Amino acid sequence: MTNSAYQQPRASFQTWGPWALLAAAVVAGGMSARVVGVDRAGLVVCAVLVPAAVVLQLWAQRVRRKRPGPNRTSVCLYLLRWAFAFVLTWANPFFAFYAVTGYYIAVRELPRRLVMPGLFLTAVTMSGSEIGGWPPHGVILWLGFFLVLAVNMGMVSVFTRYALQEEARSVNQAETIGELERTNTALQRALDENAALHAQLLLQAREAGVADERRRLAAEIHDTIAQGLTGIIAQLQVVANAPDLTTARTHLERASTLARHSLGEARRSVHNLAPVALAADGLPEALKKTVTEWGERTGTQAEFTVTGTAEQLHDEVSATLLRIAQEALSNAARHARASRVGVTLSFMGDEVTLDVRDDGTGFDPAAVPERTRGGGFGLDGMRARAERIAGSLTVESEPGQGTAVSARVPLVRDDH
Repeated sequence: MTNSAYQQPRASFQTWGPWALLAAAVVAGGMSARVVGVDRAGLVVCAVLVPAAVVLQLWAQRVRRKRPGPNRTSVCLYLLRWAFAFVLTWANPFFAFYAVTGYYIAVRELPRRLVMPGLFLTAVTMSGSEIGGWPPHGVILWLGFFLVLAVNMGMVSVFTRYALQEEARSVNQAETIGELERTNTALQRALDENAALHAQLLLQAREAGVADERRRLAAEIHDTIAQGLTGIIAQLQVVANAPDLTTARTHLERASTLARHSLGEARRSVHNLAPVALAADGLPEALKKTVTEWGERTGTQAEFTVTGTAEQLHDEVSATLLRIAQEALSNAARHARASRVGVTLSFMGDEVTLDVRDDGTGFDPAAVPERTRGGGFGLDGMRARAERIAGSLTVESEPGQGTAVSARVPLVRDDH
């Protein structure tokens, strides 16, 4: 409950409550005038003070809208209302219905130091009404008056204390809720900024991936297609200068073989522009098919294993790991001369690990030459792929002891 929600019922009562209590007092006083023995002077007093109380209430509401209490004006209005109620109750005890208004408006219209004195004045009026009206006649009624006054003040003190404590708790609760709302707003703003940053990072990763693919294609074209075309031109030049038909036919066959090989390399490069294997399957299924097809194509025993609970990964993560696996298998086929290759995909909490191991010839990682401008994809390219999505790639190998390539990347789930 906010402070405004707490104050709303009280403000509503302070606006309409005095009118209702005054109306109840007039009705009760009119019906009981003969019973309680109101004389002519009392009726005149009531006839004068009731309209005055109405005017006073209208004036008080107008002042309250312009200058909400507590202030000097509100104190004067409270005392004047009390005086009207005291005199009306003296004339007819049933006007205590109007006097009780003082209990409900004291905290709002009186400064804190005057709240208890104001409540005491109202308690005096109410106590006189409760013993039968003013003034008390005889010692017994005076003793009864002081007893009732003490009880009233005791109850007023307790209820006022509880009311002040409840109001303080409501104010503290409202401040706490306001602080929580500000904190939630700041948190939501931070989450929005984080989401925007995440989207920006993904965009940058895609742009980096595009640039990386362009560099890879350029290197592959240089390593395969360009070299193949150079070889074809050289063979055709030999054919042009061949001394006999047999020699020309031999070099034409070599040129044809180079052309078919270059065409196959061109198709492979175009096919690798996008991981088609991920179009219909998740990463585990795509890796399994890739390893199986690679083993059948190279005649090498190849095994694929998944450990942990498989999850649907983000497209960038899946594509990165699949590319690394393809390049590692390609390197194993071209350089390792392995008889057995094992690929393991491990889901480990907030991390995914891809391990590619072979029992091939191995090499010294420290002796690997740096990538040249016309160089292939290689280990540096695989490492760049992993690092682009906040991952890492390690290579363990020794001459004659095989090779182990391990890529570790964050487990980012699919956001679709």
